[in-house]
Amino acid sequence: MSQVARKAIYAGTFDPFTNGHANILKRALDLFDEVVVLIAVSPTKKPLFSMDERLAMISELYKSEKKITVDSWDGLIVDYAKKHSIGNIVRGLRPTGDFEIEFQMASMNQKLYPEIETVFLMTGPEHYYVSSSLVKEIHNYGRDISQFVPKEILKHLPKK
Repeated sequence: MSQVARKAIYAGTFDPFTNGHANILKRALDLFDEVVVLIAVSPTKKPLFSMDERLAMISELYKSEKKITVDSWDGLIVDYAKKHSIGNIVRGLRPTGDFEIEFQMASMNQKLYPEIETVFLMTGPEHYYVSSSLVKEIHNYGRDISQFVPKEILKHLPKK
């Protein structure tokens, strides 16, 4: 692989960062020398945590992992990739209809930045049904979500 191909972006709103996200990130680290966890702004979502809170929580979670950088971006992911000479985007796929939208997004990204490659990782079966939206909803009803989020993230949820 070229130097550009050894670095990847794992982008999402990560609100909150779940064990499913952690699983995809762990597996991406086996494929790339460095992974940027890029907290992206989604105009259609109403976040529970601010961008700064998510940045702080995920940075704390991976503070001892030298291969992970945590950053945020309020723009197109391909523009971040181009600006930082990153040649790969990692995306997780669940068997819940993710493929169609992810395929469309990957195709558009490659049209905008032909050097970018999207690498899809299948979510492990223990995380098929986990999404940040569902975790937030379960938490809002006062149910235990400790099996769905890292304990370092969980400690921030009761405050909300």
